[in-house]
Parts: sequence; structure tokens; C-alpha cells
Amino acid sequence: MYDVIIIGAGVSGCAAARELSRYQYSTLVLDKCSDVAEGTSKANSGIVHAGFDNEPGSLMAKMNVRGNAMMEQLSKELDFPFIRNGSLVLCFDADDEYKLEDLKKRGEANGVPGLRILSGDQVREMEPNISDKVTAALYAPTGGIVCPFNLTIALAENAADNGVEFRLGTEVTDIKKKDGFYQVVAGGEEYSARVVINAAGVYADKFHNMVSEDKMTIIPRKGEYCLMDSTVGDFVHSTVFQLPTAYGKGVLVTPTVHGNLLTGPTATDIDDKEGVNTTAEGMNELLKKAELSTPNLPRREIITSFSGLRAHRPEHDFVIEEVDGAPGFVDVAGMESPGLSSAPAVGQYVAEIVQGILPAEEKTDFIGTRKGIPQMRYASFDERKKQIEKDPAYGNVICRCCTVTEGEIVNAIHRTLGATTVDGIKRRTGAGMGRCQSGFCNPRVVEILARELGVDEEQITKKGPGSQFLEGYDKEGIRA
Repeated sequence: MYDVIIIGAGVSGCAAARELSRYQYSTLVLDKCSDVAEGTSKANSGIVHAGFDNEPGSLMAKMNVRGNAMMEQLSKELDFPFIRNGSLVLCFDADDEYKLEDLKKRGEANGVPGLRILSGDQVREMEPNISDKVTAALYAPTGGIVCPFNLTIALAENAADNGVEFRLGTEVTDIKKKDGFYQVVAGGEEYSARVVINAAGVYADKFHNMVSEDKMTIIPRKGEYCLMDSTVGDFVHSTVFQLPTAYGKGVLVTPTVHGNLLTGPTATDIDDKEGVNTTAEGMNELLKKAELSTPNLPRREIITSFSGLRAHRPEHDFVIEEVDGAPGFVDVAGMESPGLSSAPAVGQYVAEIVQGILPAEEKTDFIGTRKGIPQMRYASFDERKKQIEKDPAYGNVICRCCTVTEGEIVNAIHRTLGATTVDGIKRRTGAGMGRCQSGFCNPRVVEILARELGVDEEQITKKGPGSQFLEGYDKEGIRA
């Protein structure tokens, strides 16, 4: 019997886990994937929105502004990259400039500080690659960028260091209401908890509907992206949006905290909750729209494309509450944009709800900080020298594109909630994220994973069961 079970190890679930780990709870996180941040939290824009476009009074508005204000301090405590680079919303027609004023007023009602309307010339002075057709823009200095999976991993590691248990590769298949608790069936096992937190992303409706007569609908909204090489990471310095539409904030152009240039997303409602394929139509659409903002977009520097799903509710607001008629079952649902920006505040809010349901004392030994993996590519000469003297593996470069060393990969495997897959190494260290997209380093990463985990290389996968790189052969050369 656990006090709390959290379904979903994305950024919302891990933020809730970290905040709950401050208290004397026994907490379990369940996720069907082989690692944390395998869903929406690994494939999004990585934007920390300022909060000017959410409806005043909505939960999105409150959580966004509060989460934005918390992000910088959290990045220092948990050692993940965050840059407050500011954001611009572009207007291309003088007749539409009133919409910028409306956005500014909405942002001010939400408590967003420092909002300003800039002229087209002022925008181009800030960002020389912006289109000559831009007549004005809304500037939000509190906008930022973050690594979405490093944020999620940092939250998860810190939660685990404070006693939260994670069971990954454990899919929840059923939830039953009992007298004063819930029975959760996952991975063929039964778990019990007094409180269940439903942070299951695009599957949150499935679990909500298991316990509630008031049914919920989550629509997977697919967004496709193009990522460009770090050689053009300074093409823009701010995050550049266009005036929003009914489908969201439009196609953006932004630097990333890893030094790349990113553009996207598209917005297509689909039925398949695993539908993360990219399409030629999607790529053409987003590049065409991105070039409205930045006509000289360096298409030749595209190194990969990807897509992610947003958990869209027709009501277009977060649901963070105890379910009516299901005491102790807490929804954290509809966490589409600005879900990432809101995560620190969402975690706190969920902890407050749980405290109201099942009060517990705060721990006196809570660990509030976490140290990330040393990154040699960003280290000074003296820092690299000291690290290599301490462990020579930090002098052995495995990923040449991103200068990721063997020491970093081994660290990623053996730390709290360590990597067991190639994608897990990629997200924790950056190995494979460069121009060659793991063309050279992948065999070495597989070899190191197998060596450190004590398994055969044939057992190493990209992202869990069914994604093996190698097939085994017996001694006679016949496929095993």
C-alpha cells in the first residue's frame, strides 16, 4: 500500500513527484516506457512561455506565469540548462497591430512583467534576420528556453534521491476503486494507493474514464519540427512567434539551450495516440510558415526532423483537481502548451491538493539540489584537465559532433535512474544529437551500455523492447 501512485513519468508527473518527496509519503511513479520523458516531454518546443496569451483567470494562465517565475531558481537547484532569452510575437500587417495590444493587455492581466510593443525597425535591430514585412511585435523579456527532457530527468532524479520509487516499463492497464484506496494493475502486478495522480499525457482521459462517470476527451494534437545544426544556432536570439490562431501559437523559430536552431510545430489533430511520424507535407508547411518570420531560414542546415503530441482538451484549459465522485483520484490532464512552462507550479499545486486529501509532515532531510553530468564541451581547459585527472574516461571522446566523452556516458548509466537505452544516453549527454545524428558514435554507445550494464550488445535497444539494433547469431552462424 503506497500513499501516492503517479501514473506518468513526464514533466508534470515528475514535477509532482519531486514536490511530494518533500513530505512523509510513500510514492510510486509508474510509466509504460523504458525511461522518463518518453512522451510529450521529449518532443516539444522547449519554450518557457511568458504567459501573455492564456485566458486571464484560467488555470493555464496562473500556472504558466507562476511556473515561469520559478524556472530560473529551479534550474540552479537541479542543474539543468535554462536561458531567459525573451520572446517576440510578430505582426505582418499594420491593420492587425491592435491584436498585439490585446495580447499585451491580456499578459498584463495575467501578471506578466515587462511587456512592450516594438516597431518593425526595433525588432530588426534586435533580430536582423526577421522579415522586412514585420510592422510591429510584442516583446516579452521573461520568455525563456529550456531542455525539456533534462528538466524532466532532473526532477525525476531529485525525487528518486528523496525516496520516490520509479517503475518504468510498467504499463497501467486497469484501475479499480476500493474502500478508501485504489487498486492499480500495471505490468501484470497489483499496486494499491490511497491517492492516485493521473499525469498520463494523451492517455489521461483513458484513466480518468476508468473511475469517473463524467467522461473526458483528450485529442492528440501532432506537432512536427525541424532541427538545424549548431552552426546556425545564433540565427535568432529570441524565440520568434507569429500572432496566435485557434490552433496555438503558430510556427516558431528559436534557438535551443544546446545551441541549435529549431522551427515548428505544425498542429494536426489525429486519432492515433502514438502517431509521431513526420511527413513531407508537415515539413513543407512548417518551413513555409517559418520563412514568413525569417525569410533566409538556413534550410541546408537541417539535421533532423521529429514530431510530438500535445494532450489537447476541447475546453482548452488544464484540469488539475480531485475527480468528483472519485475521492483521492487527482487529474493532471490537458497538459498541452504551456504545460512545460507550468511544470514547477503544477508540481506544487498537486502537492497542495494531496496535502488536503492525505496530510503529511514535511521531511527534515529533504535533498533540495541535484548535480548534473559534467559536460566537457562546455568546460574550461582547467576544468577538463581536473576531470580527466580524476577519471581518464572524460578524455575519451565518443561523440565527435557534440564532444561527449566516455566518462559522461558512464556517468549517465550509473547515476540515479540511469540510462539503459541509446535514447536515454542521448537525452542525458547529447551523444548522437549532432550533425551526423549518431552515425559515428552509435556503435560505441551500444558497446559502452552493454559493458556497463553487463549484458550482450544484442540486448541494447534504442528506446526499449522492440527497438534492438542488433540481431544475435549462434555459433553456427544461424540467426538466434
